[in-house]
Amino acid sequence: MNDLRVGELRPSQLLHTYGVGAVADLPNLSVMILGLDEWALEKAAIIPEERLLAAVRSKLGSQVQNLRMPPYVPEDSNDANGAWSRIGVPVAVFPGWLRCTDNRCNRLAPAGSGLFHLLPSSYAPDQTRYVHSCRDSGRKRPTAVPARFVSACPAGHVDDFPWLYFVHRGAPYGPGHTLKLVERGTTGEAANIFVECSCEVNARSMAEAIGTRSEQVLPACRGRHPHLGTFELCSEQTRTMALGATNGWFAMQLRVFSIPRADDPVDSAVAEHWNGLRVLAELPPEVARMVLPTQVMWPQLERFGVDRVLQAVKRRQNAQQTPVSEDSDALDIAGPEWGAFTGAPQNHPDFSASDEPVPAVHRAWLSEVRLVKRLREVSALYGFSRIDAPEWGSATSGGSAEEENRAPLSSTAPTWVPCAETRGEGIFLRFDDQKVAAWEQDPNVIRRTRTLMEAHRKWCAQRRMEADWPGIRYVLLHTFAHVMIREVALECGYGASGIGERIYARAGKDPMAGILLYTAAPDSEGTLGGLVSLGGQHRLGTLIGQALEAARLCGSDPLCADHNPIVHSRLHGAACHACLFAAETSCERGNHFLDRELLVETFSGRAGGFFTQFSTT
Repeated sequence: MNDLRVGELRPSQLLHTYGVGAVADLPNLSVMILGLDEWALEKAAIIPEERLLAAVRSKLGSQVQNLRMPPYVPEDSNDANGAWSRIGVPVAVFPGWLRCTDNRCNRLAPAGSGLFHLLPSSYAPDQTRYVHSCRDSGRKRPTAVPARFVSACPAGHVDDFPWLYFVHRGAPYGPGHTLKLVERGTTGEAANIFVECSCEVNARSMAEAIGTRSEQVLPACRGRHPHLGTFELCSEQTRTMALGATNGWFAMQLRVFSIPRADDPVDSAVAEHWNGLRVLAELPPEVARMVLPTQVMWPQLERFGVDRVLQAVKRRQNAQQTPVSEDSDALDIAGPEWGAFTGAPQNHPDFSASDEPVPAVHRAWLSEVRLVKRLREVSALYGFSRIDAPEWGSATSGGSAEEENRAPLSSTAPTWVPCAETRGEGIFLRFDDQKVAAWEQDPNVIRRTRTLMEAHRKWCAQRRMEADWPGIRYVLLHTFAHVMIREVALECGYGASGIGERIYARAGKDPMAGILLYTAAPDSEGTLGGLVSLGGQHRLGTLIGQALEAARLCGSDPLCADHNPIVHSRLHGAACHACLFAAETSCERGNHFLDRELLVETFSGRAGGFFTQFSTT
């Protein structure tokens, strides 16, 4: 299948849903995204984001040189088979076993057995398919679809289901076996799916390969990484997984917002691309003018003009500024963003924040409101896991979690990682830090903190792992962000799953207490302003009041409000799907560290809610 185009994906999907090692379920094919070793980088643009690059290096090592977008060339509608059609992300057929869809055949065999033939389609790549010659001829031949089951293990390995081993019940078998995958019922459940062999063994139901019985009927894991074409030692037991199951691939990502590096937009842009521009400072002006338009970063600088860019290059050289990648604070993702949101208003192509008066009714606790009309978020994929989702940790809030089961993106230490960028808008709310600090010392809050911390300790002990407690300040701000997401989604026109959060919670010398609600899209123009429009003082005050009022009562009360997190070792207090839980795309902590009791007085009647001391109506 070399150079055969089989479908299309958006760059953001290659990080969130169909990244390296994930299975993309196309209309007639099932393919796996191959490792970074197989990607062609000639058309993969480099994204300069030093803060994100430093964070990735902290995970993967200093050998990571840059962040890149997926390879892409604009489509040429006049030439369906042009060079553009052979530029993209490499994939391979997975699973390697196919089944004929003709109910009179149901043949089950490897794709490379010679029984199935690939029918490409240049004008409709998503219609590329395998066919079986059991009936008819030409394009009338029945389609062969991917086998419905694969095997996987928690260490990140995935493999073809051991069909021959399974149907022969682990007994030795020789060559020449013909398999069929037959559905004997109408429901499609595993109990009605049988594997049949041409030899004398009895057909076997797939129900025996699922659940606790699978440990007795499946072989040990072979340690296979199909996206890398490698095998490694593995002590885990394989598990049967349905093709396309949501636990087949979990992304491990890092995200940052692009913030201005200088007051002047051209100086900020030069700072971002300084590693590639520093050589121009040593060239004569006439030579530099000719060289600059040939550089890879010129498309991002062209709007400023050659003269302005070269002047900015000279200013930066004279100032002898230290590159961000060498700064000791480069790994502090939250700190620079907090400084940008709370500093002077700015108006840059990728970051525009302006002041908005605080609603009068909330001035007792809300110290600042910023309307972020332009925002650029860059995400990088640095690994993935299977079966078990990675423990949710946030670099922006100081969270950490072990990543023992992180699967690699390449067979060797990667020198680059894929990234994607989105643009959008947001509302930044800054709490009065003195009010938050005083609330943290309330005896009722201290008592609740002990309860949540004990539940967190038991949760970590059950998983035999270590993870930082984010602090009661974080739980307060995180819970407030969730109630606001629910309320704002009703008014702004964006779905709740499209509204994200960023929590800035830090006590001590340089305290932080604020949240950012934002939405972003991969389109170059970003979003349409529906979220920012709600940040005006005349609308925001009402929205906050409604959100807090809704948080007082949950449809699952009194069970939700009286929930004891210690009993079940939960990372949330008074919180559930009926009141606080949000989509995974919205929450930076996987719906952990939430508690309505820290906001307002709930059905439990316990004191300690932050907003009970203020009038919010």
